Amino acid sequence: MKHLHPLGLLLLYCSCLLLCAIMPVVASIRREAEALVKWKASLDGADESLGPRSLENSTSLCKWTHIICDPAGHITELDLDRAGLNGTLDELDFSAFPQLKRLTFSHNDLYGKIPAGIGNLTSLVELAISYNPYLRGAIPRSIGQLKHLSFLEMIGLGLGGTLPEEIGNLTSLDVLNLNSNTLTGSIPSTIGMLTKLRLLNLGNNNLTGCIPLEIGNMTELLTMYSRNNCLEGQLPGTIAHLIKLQDLELSGNQLRDHIVAELGNSSILEAVDISHNNFSGMFPLSICLGGSLIFLKAGYNGFTSIQRRTFQNCTTLQYVEFTANNIVAELRDCFSEHPGELTTVVFSQNQLYGTLLTGRGEEFFCNYTNLKLLDLSSNALHGGFSKCFWDLPSLQFMDPSSNSFSGVVPFTRTCQDDLKHLLLADNHFRGTFPLGLKECKNLNTLDLGGNNFSGTIPSWISMSFPKLNFLRLSSNMFGGIIPHEILQFRQLQVLDLSKNRLTGPVPDDFRNFTGMAEENIDFIYPDRYVYQVRIQIIWKNVDYVYHLMIAAMAGIDLSGNSLSQEIPNGLTDLLGLRYLNLSGNHLSGCIPEDIGNIVLLESLDLSRNQLWGEIPPSFAGLKSISTLNLSTNGLSGRIPTGDQLRTLDDPSIYSNNPGLCGFPLEDCKNSSTPTQTEKSLDEDREALWLYCSVAAGFIFGFWLYWVIFLFRSETWRYSFYQYVDNMQAKVIKKMCSCMKRFQANGSE
Repeated sequence: MKHLHPLGLLLLYCSCLLLCAIMPVVASIRREAEALVKWKASLDGADESLGPRSLENSTSLCKWTHIICDPAGHITELDLDRAGLNGTLDELDFSAFPQLKRLTFSHNDLYGKIPAGIGNLTSLVELAISYNPYLRGAIPRSIGQLKHLSFLEMIGLGLGGTLPEEIGNLTSLDVLNLNSNTLTGSIPSTIGMLTKLRLLNLGNNNLTGCIPLEIGNMTELLTMYSRNNCLEGQLPGTIAHLIKLQDLELSGNQLRDHIVAELGNSSILEAVDISHNNFSGMFPLSICLGGSLIFLKAGYNGFTSIQRRTFQNCTTLQYVEFTANNIVAELRDCFSEHPGELTTVVFSQNQLYGTLLTGRGEEFFCNYTNLKLLDLSSNALHGGFSKCFWDLPSLQFMDPSSNSFSGVVPFTRTCQDDLKHLLLADNHFRGTFPLGLKECKNLNTLDLGGNNFSGTIPSWISMSFPKLNFLRLSSNMFGGIIPHEILQFRQLQVLDLSKNRLTGPVPDDFRNFTGMAEENIDFIYPDRYVYQVRIQIIWKNVDYVYHLMIAAMAGIDLSGNSLSQEIPNGLTDLLGLRYLNLSGNHLSGCIPEDIGNIVLLESLDLSRNQLWGEIPPSFAGLKSISTLNLSTNGLSGRIPTGDQLRTLDDPSIYSNNPGLCGFPLEDCKNSSTPTQTEKSLDEDREALWLYCSVAAGFIFGFWLYWVIFLFRSETWRYSFYQYVDNMQAKVIKKMCSCMKRFQANGSE
């Protein structure tokens, strides 16, 4: 027998060793491919680039889209973001991927539960399963087996149950983001074991209980979001240990009592939002201790005081809001002597007192040259204004409404282009319409309601404010007629001239009101740095807070004046109107026939006028109407019926209209015998003809007599005669039209 050469034996031995090493690798890679193909076959839908549905059609696994392999051919990254996945994770064998380091399932249509087998991905470093709203169930406890995990993101899922205690085993975590789920229960104390964590987001869940003391162990934490939960109790004092904290957001919870004095210990703290809680007492002096604070939101709590030293070091502060607390303080004590970078100031709905004036008679806000938004509404401030407000180069929004400011709004010949929202309502300002506003060409919102302004509404108003969306002049003493030029607004969506002393007719030509002529689309600014502009209006007979930056509204309120003549037909062209209030005037004639065209109309009030005739049949087309008042008029006939009108079953809607009948009033009577009402109508018709004829004849004869003496020129006389003839024809035509309506009412 011939023996093999020693070198040959060595080569054979090495080949066997190599084969023994390669075979498990090949088997492992094949197992990965089999697992993916099997899972894909179970899905209702998937991106075709995920690979074939059978191994026979596959080539190299690493050539498949969404897959990245290591040099040996093992899958290390599986990125299935927006891969069109529709199905469950039940058939995916996670144990087949021992080398997988990064796994993404976001933005798909996965449903079912997250399997416990996900804990077998022992090499995983990043896991993102977000924006699959039909993934339900609890976070599996096996998640704690992923010891190498540094990034865990599960946003916008349907996950419920509690946050497992095993989350504390993920000691390598750098980011934990579980925002927008339905997690319940308390935050486990084991979360304090995540000492490397830099971002923690548990916002928009249903978490309860207290924030654990162990939160202070997370000394590397930069960002902590837990807004919109049901967290309660005190803010733990251990939060002072978070010396690297940069952004803290706890708004929309039930946290209470005092804020720990050491909240501002972090030298890089930039943003704090603790609004919409139950915090109380004095706001901590230390908030600006680090000298980096930019954004502070503490509204809708129960804070009672702020000391002047609190904002002494806030030289970087840009946005500060304390809306709706119980703060009793001198206004100037709430501000630093150094304006710095301050752009947004909201101390509204508190008990701030004092004036805007310094000891030198100047307004201290005039030094805040970077100021963009100032809201001091609903406080106890008084005194006058300075014209320097119009000169602030960056000011976009100013709301000192609902205070006791008085005097004349100061005049200026300049108005900065940035000023868009001006709300001076519910103070004691007096004088005529502020002439100084004439140069504010970029105003979107102007609210002068609830003051003592008088005189007439200027005709230049639409020319000077071409971008105006909201105009409120209600509850003043404006008199005279509504200028016809007011109908030149093209972007106006809300017009409120109610409770003044206006007379004459309602202007008729609304063709330029394109902001009310079509349905407006709601829009939202989700950025928390964008202040929500709020305005008080009367909506469906109650006070309503109108958010300018959230929803578009279209409405007209001319109630409580002395307007006369008929309701103009042009109003029925405003198809985007959602409320119309003409009550408490001297309007006469009939309700416009086409009023049913305003199909979006939700609230209509025509009460306390002298309207007569029938309610037009088109009324049945008001499919959105939910608030209606036609009481105290002279309306008659049958009330129209419609699906939505049938829901308005309060008889007071139609009260003090003796001639009305039908639901929700008494049924109409069909009788051939003339009733007392019909006889009365006949007498009224005769009287109407008589009065109108006498009046028309008198006016015609009077002017005809005097024209002979006043106009000696034949041309003038001819023109005048023609004018009188035309006027007489219009009067007769109008009388005939009204009589036809009157006769129709009487024949009911």
